[in-house]
Amino acid sequence: MPDQTPPADLEITILRGMSEVAPSEWDAIAGADDPFSDHAFLDALERSESVGAGTGWMPRHVAVRQGGRLVGAVAAYKKDDSWGEFTFDFHWARAAQQAGIRYFPKLVAMTPFTPATGTRLLIAEDADRDVVLAALAKGLRQAADELGASSIHALYLSEPERRGLLAAGDFMPRLSTQFHFLNQDDAGQPHPSFEAFLARMRSPARKQIRRERREVATSSHRVEVKEGATLTDRDWKALHVFYRMNAARHGAFGYLTPACFDILRETFAHRVLAVLAYDGDEPVAGSLNFEKGACLYGRYWGTTIDAEFLHFECCYHRLIERAIEQGYRRVEAGAQGHHKIKRGLLPAEIHSVHWLRDPRLARAVAEFLPEEAHAVRMEMADLEAAGPFRRDRGEGDAPSLPDAPGDPEK
Repeated sequence: MPDQTPPADLEITILRGMSEVAPSEWDAIAGADDPFSDHAFLDALERSESVGAGTGWMPRHVAVRQGGRLVGAVAAYKKDDSWGEFTFDFHWARAAQQAGIRYFPKLVAMTPFTPATGTRLLIAEDADRDVVLAALAKGLRQAADELGASSIHALYLSEPERRGLLAAGDFMPRLSTQFHFLNQDDAGQPHPSFEAFLARMRSPARKQIRRERREVATSSHRVEVKEGATLTDRDWKALHVFYRMNAARHGAFGYLTPACFDILRETFAHRVLAVLAYDGDEPVAGSLNFEKGACLYGRYWGTTIDAEFLHFECCYHRLIERAIEQGYRRVEAGAQGHHKIKRGLLPAEIHSVHWLRDPRLARAVAEFLPEEAHAVRMEMADLEAAGPFRRDRGEGDAPSLPDAPGDPEK
């Protein structure tokens, strides 16, 4: 990474936690559509000990000040493993080990265990973006050097952030994919209704979604969409139970502690949206989601019963319906899951950039990444062709896709 000395009035510091910066300062430059870049969310992870000592995520946030004012920041973490990132580099670590190259610790810039595209590089609107971005890149390198980290990984970047970091240093781009709903019809306009969204689909997909929703609507379970401020004690307790049960069901680690749910209720309920299914007054299934600006993010799902189609209703149909009603631009529904395509969530490019200290490993990864990106784009094209939407006035046929409900994230 080339040396890019910031102007004399810029100061770069490495923070050991969100408590070292005022919430008002941090949130003044946080992402407009990214709830997970808010001070309250990152602080909840730290105060609840969901991240910190013993978790594999040690905060090493980069802050850039100009004239004493915070003009740039990035949440970053020392990592001693690759769990909870969902942009997998296990084979890089294995190759490093086989070559006698130390891979851990590494430095990761993302919101822990949150594979959601957003604003990783927080920059004040009135600041010189290129100058501050270069300072953030330098700060990441400074943090990596202090840790003796083998590498820097900036994950789930926006496209402008990806371009900026590539220009600012010796980062290499990586491409992966998720499934997102874009609230945009064939004319490029927001969908006027959920029915208008369905009308764009091929007949089999449209009929399947209508059947799924009808089965839920005529069952004994009542489904409600509730904003965070309206959730009861019982609702919050159920959301935590659902989270732990779903993690256990899939052999995943439950990163969020019980205290995290309590703190989120206290400080972050204004960003929370829950979709809950009730048997009488008892919550029996539901999803925990977050919304900010023009985006809605599905995060965690769980259930205490075996009820067909509740997963699709709570995690996809109600979120898409909410996005259309609110005029949101995008719904993200977590990592993984080809079954999402049938419900109108199509492949979307996910960007990250990576810097590797050891030149041998860097050369090997640099050779691998273009091949991986080509394979990702080929897969995305195949999946989109198999999607539920009509390509012309005829219904046409599409290849069959798997229908496996539930994954550790959703």
